[in-house]
Amino acid sequence: MLSEKSTATVRATLPAVGAAVGDIAELFYQKLFAAHPALLRDLFNRGNQSSGLQKQALAGSIAAFATHLVQHPDTRPDVMLNRIAHKHASLGVTREQYPVVHQHLFEAIAEVLGDAVTPEVAQAWDEVYWLMANALIAIEERLHAEQRVLAGEVWREWTVAARTEETADCATFHLTPADGRRAPGFKPGQYVSVQVELPDGARQIRQYSLSTSPGSPVRAITVKRVHGPAAGGPDGEVSHHLHTRVHPGDTLRVSAPYGDLTLKDSTAPVLLASAGIGCTPMLSMLEHLADTAHTAPVTVLHADRTPADHPLRSDHRALTHKLPAATARFWYEESAEPGDAAGRMDLTDVPVAPGTRAYLCGPLPFMRSVREQLLGKGVAAADIHYEVFGPDMWLASA
Repeated sequence: MLSEKSTATVRATLPAVGAAVGDIAELFYQKLFAAHPALLRDLFNRGNQSSGLQKQALAGSIAAFATHLVQHPDTRPDVMLNRIAHKHASLGVTREQYPVVHQHLFEAIAEVLGDAVTPEVAQAWDEVYWLMANALIAIEERLHAEQRVLAGEVWREWTVAARTEETADCATFHLTPADGRRAPGFKPGQYVSVQVELPDGARQIRQYSLSTSPGSPVRAITVKRVHGPAAGGPDGEVSHHLHTRVHPGDTLRVSAPYGDLTLKDSTAPVLLASAGIGCTPMLSMLEHLADTAHTAPVTVLHADRTPADHPLRSDHRALTHKLPAATARFWYEESAEPGDAAGRMDLTDVPVAPGTRAYLCGPLPFMRSVREQLLGKGVAAADIHYEVFGPDMWLASA
């Protein structure tokens, strides 16, 4: 809880800080990477830095956290904190890095806002920072304890046992622990971080959802190669590396599993909606539902550019057919086949059972559209859960 004095100061200065928070975030990263270049090389996603997404997410999360403290002083924005903490845990972030961030962030605040940063203002925003940082540290340490790992020691070597080409741009890597020890358990919907050494020596990290169920003897990740301006460049460098350089027999450095979008064990109806490579956590959930003989209605929805671009399409259908009360509907912008729908996902004619729990994964505009349609069909907002690949711009702007 923010102190009464600091609450008044933060409330008074929030408009000015909020208006400048983008500039503050940009200067912060400049200062951080100038002092600690290894963080950009080996921890932060260079693609998200280049595109500005990480700066936007940081700025949005700080503003959202401070706003919540002022407007709801007796609660914390736990959804946002949990999502950030899972990302940090999977990257191996440690408590020792928070004072480093604090130093450069507050240097940036002082430089951008100038004389407006009085000692009283600095103290109030310092309190905001450490409330957020200490909350994240506590959550991250709990997550590490659940995985029985130490902070910063989340990595293990895994062997690529097999590789399957799913589409022209998607490949599944089937993984087994290189040390022969038992694979860590995970919840359907969670992801792992994968760290690869690139030609320039950087050890870049990306998160990939586990696309098989916890009951599967082999872990699998399905990776889509990023195309467009980023192909072979910062945005697509890890996916490009995995597609062109990693084959059966090779090893990968993989984190323990994390992620807050997880299938809740219950007898409630389930709806799984995805687009593009967003089907991967949905496939893990779907396989788990089939493994546990889920009897309530399951609605499987997917949207893609064409059937040929739909990763794991045959698995999507086969797993749906294993469930006694499951239906699947696919939408394709081009080349829709008989039985499939043309265009973007439209839930007008999709029946949604009362009490449905919905899980979404895909591009942010897709999830916004599906969420609005589900709310219109009476699904409770608390029962609609989602996963974002990369910085969570939805939470940061919420």
